[in-house]
Amino acid sequence: MAQFQSALGGRYTIERELGRGGMATVFLAHDRAGTAVALKLLQPDLGSTVGADRFRREIRVAAQLQHPNILSVLDSGVTTVQLGHGVDFLWFTMPYVQGANVWERFEQTGAFAPDEVVRIGRAVADALAYAHEKGVVHRDIKPDNILLEGDRVLVADFGVARAVSEVQDKLTATGMVVGTPTYMSPEQATGDRELDGRSDIFALACVLYELLAGEAPFHGPTPQATLMRRFTGPPRALRPLIHVPEALEAAVLKALSREPNDRYPTAAAFSEALAGRVVEQAASPPKPTSPPKPAPASAPAPAPAKTGAGGCFGSVLLALATAAAGLLLS
Repeated sequence: MAQFQSALGGRYTIERELGRGGMATVFLAHDRAGTAVALKLLQPDLGSTVGADRFRREIRVAAQLQHPNILSVLDSGVTTVQLGHGVDFLWFTMPYVQGANVWERFEQTGAFAPDEVVRIGRAVADALAYAHEKGVVHRDIKPDNILLEGDRVLVADFGVARAVSEVQDKLTATGMVVGTPTYMSPEQATGDRELDGRSDIFALACVLYELLAGEAPFHGPTPQATLMRRFTGPPRALRPLIHVPEALEAAVLKALSREPNDRYPTAAAFSEALAGRVVEQAASPPKPTSPPKPAPASAPAPAPAKTGAGGCFGSVLLALATAAAGLLLS
């Protein structure tokens, strides 16, 4: 880390580590003006696989997302560190949030009150609706990426998962999987490369269910079992064991539908449903984030498969084998 700090050339001064995951390490740092920022540094092996050009492109897209409920990207860079040979370190900075993420709060308090779940859920859904309109799908909505600062709700890490997902074939060869099994949509679990906003809606519904029930809607003793559970049936109903409004339960369970077409068509519609408003199903789903690309014949990742189609479990088993082989990114 001393070499990285030196290579930054005084641009930022790193104070201490805030957190570490399979994909990156986050540090508290200060810029030249003394302003505190969160500096996120991708793991070197992942950075080399993603590549500097792809990273710059996706971070530029993320930096353009300006919404009250999105933690913005302030700065980014590719810094070369001499470690016997030149190694490119990919990093970006965000405002430092003096608060807890939803998972930290959940560990302290347990299940949330329904009104608080609705408040958080609507704020995240509004952020997703804005991003989806810009053609950006988050791909890794989870409690750790939802930050709470006073009354503010902020969604972090837009753009990074998308950059990583573009090199999923290479990551599969190393045993890495993009996403978090507890909150991953069925289509993401089966390796569908053309995800749209409904995948994020499913992930958000998983988070909200967990906050209401005190446990995830789909869970098992291993990551593979957790992924498989979403294909074996719907989650347990919240009522009457959990005291929640009927409309809130209905909204969350609909968003957890295995088939994307059975969920809300947009995050905005999900937000309205969380508020207890009746939402009519739109005729067409959200647009994909990019034109469909044919998979190379030699690609090691599972072939795309819709979760309700025949042969779904073959793709699921391939995805589970990949998850079992290696590191789950966070």
